[in-house]
Amino acid sequence: METFRKHLPEYLMEAAQLGLFLIAAGIFSCVFEYPSSPIHQAIPNGDLRRFLIGVVMGLTAIIIIYSPWGKQSGAHMNPAVTLTFYRLGKVKRQDAIFYILFQCLGGLFGVYLVALLLGQVFTKAPINYIVTVPGKSGWVVALLGELVIAFVMMMTVLLSSNNQKLNRFTGLFAGFLVMLYVFFEAPLSGFGMNPARSLASALHAHIWTAFWLYVIVPPAGMLLASGVYQYLFGKRAVKCAKLHHANHKRCIFRCNYNRNGKIDLSDSLPIPGEQS
Repeated sequence: METFRKHLPEYLMEAAQLGLFLIAAGIFSCVFEYPSSPIHQAIPNGDLRRFLIGVVMGLTAIIIIYSPWGKQSGAHMNPAVTLTFYRLGKVKRQDAIFYILFQCLGGLFGVYLVALLLGQVFTKAPINYIVTVPGKSGWVVALLGELVIAFVMMMTVLLSSNNQKLNRFTGLFAGFLVMLYVFFEAPLSGFGMNPARSLASALHAHIWTAFWLYVIVPPAGMLLASGVYQYLFGKRAVKCAKLHHANHKRCIFRCNYNRNGKIDLSDSLPIPGEQS
């Protein structure tokens, strides 16, 4: 309980961040895709509308990652991210459990707020709670799409966040990938990549089509990326679980960075199961 009390601010930040991301996703989906929306009517090209949604959501992700809350909690916003860093030995078990719990709660609350604000504009077709379901190509293509985007996202995060020159740009890379995923991958699977995000929409919409896919595949893709990364660079190559560490916010993880964002091997903690 002492650890819970001390780390509660980070847990609440994780909930708020995913909640805000889904609020933005819900509102802008309605702005661009609801048939009666003036912007929808002014932009008849569906591909262009989806590209603009991608730009907005990519910018939203970047803003959240570089916000004071994102800098402190690490801006996971995703159980698959937290599970991967737990597997890498950078997140303690209790923190991983409560990060995932609060991410789910934040996502549920975010979708609820949009439904409360916009009513049937958000809850009925074509928006339908921005639920993630396989596209016209079917669940197999959706599965492959989710696997690829999760793998690429985590590999990008690991390659940049553990590089002394690139770590401060990790949020930019992640936001750019979100933009690309909305445009290119969303037609295949709805762009889930986040079990908490998919749960939030499915629970409110009561639509569970291929839901197992959105729970299992994103963590599998990210864990696969972490395995490849460790195979290439070694088991201790991962320095921390934050997407952005070049700041003066506290870090609750097993961290190998000092307060200036530089690698500090003298303060490194052993990965569970390994000799120190």
